[in-house]
Order: sequence, then C-alpha cells, then structure tokens
Amino acid sequence: MPDPASAPNSASATDIGVDIGGTFTDIVCRRAGEPMRVLKIPTTRGDPSEAVLSAIGHLARDLGVAAGDIARFLHGTTIATNAVLERKGAKIGLIASEGFRDTIEIGYQLRKDLHRIMLEPVTPVFLAPGAQRRAVPEQVSAQGEVIVPLDEESLRRAAAELVADGAQAIAVCYLFSFLYPAHEQRTRELIEAAHPGVAVSLSSDVDPTFREYERTVVTAFDAYMKPVVGRYLARLEDGLRAAHVTAPLQIMQSRGGLAGTSVARKRPVRLFVSGPAAGVIGGAIVGRSSGYRDVITIDVGGTSSDIALVEGGEPVIRAQGNIGGFPVRVPMVDVNAIGAGGGSIAWLDGAGGLRVGPHSAGSEPGPACYGRGGEEATVTDASVVLGWLDPAYFAGGSVSLDPSRARDVIEQRIARPLGLSVEDAALGIHRVVNAQMVEGIRLVSIRRGLDPRRFTLVALGGAGPIHATALAAEIGIGNVLIPRHPGVLSAAGLLAAPTEHEVAIAFPRPLAGLAFADVRRVLGELDDACARLMAEESIGDTPVSIQYSADVWYIGQSYHLEVALDAAAADPLDKLYRDFLALHDRIYGHATEQPAAIVNLRSVHRAGGSDRLDEGAYRPIDDDLRKRPRAIRIAGARAPVQATIYHRAAMPAGLTFAGPAIVEQDDTTTLVEPGWRGTVQDNGNLLLTRG
Repeated sequence: MPDPASAPNSASATDIGVDIGGTFTDIVCRRAGEPMRVLKIPTTRGDPSEAVLSAIGHLARDLGVAAGDIARFLHGTTIATNAVLERKGAKIGLIASEGFRDTIEIGYQLRKDLHRIMLEPVTPVFLAPGAQRRAVPEQVSAQGEVIVPLDEESLRRAAAELVADGAQAIAVCYLFSFLYPAHEQRTRELIEAAHPGVAVSLSSDVDPTFREYERTVVTAFDAYMKPVVGRYLARLEDGLRAAHVTAPLQIMQSRGGLAGTSVARKRPVRLFVSGPAAGVIGGAIVGRSSGYRDVITIDVGGTSSDIALVEGGEPVIRAQGNIGGFPVRVPMVDVNAIGAGGGSIAWLDGAGGLRVGPHSAGSEPGPACYGRGGEEATVTDASVVLGWLDPAYFAGGSVSLDPSRARDVIEQRIARPLGLSVEDAALGIHRVVNAQMVEGIRLVSIRRGLDPRRFTLVALGGAGPIHATALAAEIGIGNVLIPRHPGVLSAAGLLAAPTEHEVAIAFPRPLAGLAFADVRRVLGELDDACARLMAEESIGDTPVSIQYSADVWYIGQSYHLEVALDAAAADPLDKLYRDFLALHDRIYGHATEQPAAIVNLRSVHRAGGSDRLDEGAYRPIDDDLRKRPRAIRIAGARAPVQATIYHRAAMPAGLTFAGPAIVEQDDTTTLVEPGWRGTVQDNGNLLLTRG
C-alpha cells in the first residue's frame, strides 16, 4: 500500500517527464497553473537509471518538488535500442518448427548493396547463432489446422539444452502460429514450469501476422531485450519507491504512446525509438501551435540526430522499423536516426579525409572542452572554437567549458594534419556533420516523393538550434521554428502523449463476399485484448478512443497498405476498398478495380494525451535583452563577424532581429546566420525566416 503521507496532493500534483540522451538527461516539470520548468543533468552511461533517480533529488533541491507531489512519472528510454546497437542483450535460445530452425539466418532475398565485393550478414544471426537454435516436431496448415501435434518430449529436451547452455530467454516461432497459437502457448507453459527463471517470447503474442522471417526476427529481438528491460525497469521502480515516489511509472513506446511498466516488460520490443518518438510528438505540437502542420523535426543530441516528418499535424507511423540495419516489424514513429550529434568525434580516414561520427564522446568523458579527460575533437569543441557557444553559459552555466582544450584537440587531431587553421578546421567539422544531417532530411522527404521546401524545420535537442539555419539553407527550407524549450522537448513531449495500446492479428480474407459481421467479431477480440492492456494502466475514468485499420493488398500482390477502417460507415468494407484504391494511387501512382484482400486487422486504444505542451503563457523576464556582442566565425566569411547576443528569456513577443545573431537560453543555443531574420511569436516560439 502507498504511504498516505507520500500520496500526491491534488493541489500540488506534478507531472514529470524524463528523457535520457547520450550526454544529458532532460527533466520537465509541469504543475497546473504554473509555467513549465526544466532541468538538464549529465547522463550516467554505465547505468542510465542512476541519472533518472538522481533527478528526484534535483527536483526537490532545485525546483521545490517533493516526492509526494509527483502524480505522473513519464520516461523515454534508449535502453532497448542500445541493447541491440551495443550487442548487450540477453543470451537467448530460439525454438522453431521442424524444418524452419534456420529461418533467422536464411532471411529473404532483399539486399541493399547488390554490387559489394565483400558481403556482410544482413540477418541478425547474433541473436541466436546455430548452437542456440532448436527445432521441434509440430505442424499447422496455412488454414490453421493441426497436421502434426506438438511433440512435448522433444520440446522439453530442446528447452533443457538451451537453458543448460546459458539461455536467459527463449523465443518461440512456429509456422502459422498466428492462425493457431495453441502450440506456442503450450510451449510457454512447459518451459515456465521446468525453468521458472527463463523469459519466454511467443511470436503469436509479439507479432501474430504472416511472413515467417520478419515474425521470427521481431520475436527473437523481444526475447533478446526482455531480461535487460526487465532489470532496468526493476531498478528504476525500486529506486522510485526508495525515494517515496508513489506515482505510476509509464514508458514511451515506439508508436508514440505511453505504457505502464507491467506492459512494457511483456512487450519490450515496442520500446524502440522511445525517446525520439516523444520528440516528434513535441515537434508536431510546436508546429501546430505556430500554424505549421507540415514540419520536419530534427532532434540533435550528444550522440545522434533523430529526423522525422510530420504531415497534416500528425507524425508518420510506419509498420516496420529498422534497428541496427535489421528489419523490426513493430509500428513506430518514422524516425531516421544517424550518428551525428554534439559529441560526435571528428577524425581523419586512411586517405586523409575529414569524417565526423558515428562514434561519440558522450557525457563520459565528453568533448575535450568539458575538461573530463576527453582527448578527441568533437562537434561541440568546434562550436566553442567558432565562438557560437559561451563557455560560461553552456547548459545554463551548469557545465563550464574550456576553450583552450577545444582549440588544442582540433589543432592536433584535425587542423595540423590537414594544413588548416583551427577555425577553418572547426568550420570543416560543421560542414561535414551538417552534410550528414541534410542527407538524413532527404531520406525522410525527397526519397519518399515529398518536397522538403514546403515543410518547416523544427529544431530541437541540445544542439539542434545550432545547426538549424545551415541545414535549412542547404536543403532549401525557408522557415525554421525553435520551440520555447528545444533542449528538453522530448521530455515535454512525454507529458502530451496519450496512454496507448495496439493489437493486430492476421486475417487473410478476400474482400469479395466477406461479411462485415466476421470482421466485427475479430475487431471485438482485438478490443478485448487492448482493454486488458489498458486495465493495467492507472487511467481512472479517462475516456478511451478506438481506431481500427486493415492491411489491404491486391490479390497476388506481395506488399500491403494500412488503410483506416470506419466501422460506423454505411458499408465499411466497400469504403475500405475505395480508400485502398485512393491510397494505392497516391503512393504508387496507379490503381485498378481488381480484387483485393485483407491481410491483417488492427485496433488502437488511446486514453488521455494533449494537443498542447501546457508551457503556460509566454512572459519574458525583466532582464537585459542583449548580452555583450562577440566575434564569431561563419562559413563563407573570411574574417570574424560581430554577432548580437540575445538572452532568450528576456525577448518580448513581436521582437524581430537579423543575423548574424546568437540566442542563448538554459537548454540550448541558437545560431542565426546572416541572411536570416528572427521573430518572437506570441506563444514564445522563435520563427526564423530566410531572405
């Protein structure tokens, strides 16, 4: 039972959003009737949960928020993604149907680099090498009928061998289990009875849809992360209890919705792009609040840049993501992540060419200018050398930078070998990293048939506003939005996200002759599954909205399109077919009234959420608007130029100014290059326009 003394006081109930980045952990605090308050503290890379828990002390000490005041504690985490990228997941075993043991290694025929001489594996064999895979006799037909019953004795031997070999989790993927899950469910019962400490992931739970390779991969990833995510969440919950925080802990999922820890433990594979998804939600809200519904968000942190496209005010959701180069069939916000951030290390390749990233100095030891032992030149070091960052006001003055260390490492590592001045080498570092970010923007726009010039760029993250005008100019974007709190927008996005659960199931049926009653029956089963997940959340009497969709294809096609399904329409299936034709024409440029079929059905339940960040009315503080001007280096200028330095918190609404200028605030620094004009909007957002 919660301690009554520590229960949240409704009069002072506070929502907390915490997002862990590669360099800083961002904290946003929101209390009704008060302006949003923010904090940034260094990330503890050895155990990220330590930084989250230390935030409790900072909240009490710096913001006066007691543990008992916290009503909601929301968290965006990179623990799932990092487990894959760093190969630090659990040792797993994989059990498949007899004859399909090697599906995860065979993969499919799709190859990105057809002409490479030296081929590299494109299947995630590291999850379960041959010695960690077993096959058991069982067979289900493509119609879901049992042909060969499950051989339970063979299964017991296979599981015992895998556990004896050190497997901490077991992934189970039987052929056509999405039509007949009983064999997989019985498999879990037998494994848990014999090996109670071993986690089990079933493909019929994780991804009950067709395509054997993709289903095997996502189930193996789920098992790979289950022990890691479970331990992380346990440490976090134990720490929150020890700090007398009784508020429920919710985690951001890849679709952009929140889930409680009990659900997150069951479905850890849905935690990919957890933090970046919250940033996209925040960026979409910022765009809408300023009248821009089509935006491209770029979230530049210490180790990476996360780029996403928002059309019509809503983030784009894709049915399958790509993590570490491997397909992961999990619905997720369409984020393109690249290894380019403030802590990215600049280096020279074998031919003497300048490269930046993907390796990062992170927060420990961090860039050389941090003075914590970093000996490599980073993008942040280059920004210091160019005069864009004030060494005494980095992260609101919480971190003091050493310009001499930044100059030394750039001179030794980059400038001297290339025969350049330190300043030209620093400009070169920015030019290289910006080129990578621009390519990332092209990937989410031009390569999908969209003209980025009709979008507004929303720059967020601790380093996003430093790069914003250069990126926009390079790709032809004329408007840039800098949110009020760009450095912590991912944490703020957590506070606006809904609690959400999505369940899908295979439903391979031609539309011709299909009765909607059959569809309605399956949708009811999906709703029941979503309702069970939602029952584990602390949503009280918050209304729950329901949305349906169906994956549809032409009969004989290889790939499908997700189409909204309006169950309240006069003829839902006819409308579904017409909407499919329109969507097919928009995406592929043609459509024909040929027979189509449903592949999968999907139900999404949402509760809560907001279309505002609730930052409070914008009121500038009574302080000096301008700081002492300083000389900075700008690309294309042969000599230093004088830049006006603005204190953002003191900038009144309606203020206009021209570059070159620098806008400083606690959580970021904005560089406004020559040729750009800035306007402070009534809501406090900063709009930069070119020309």
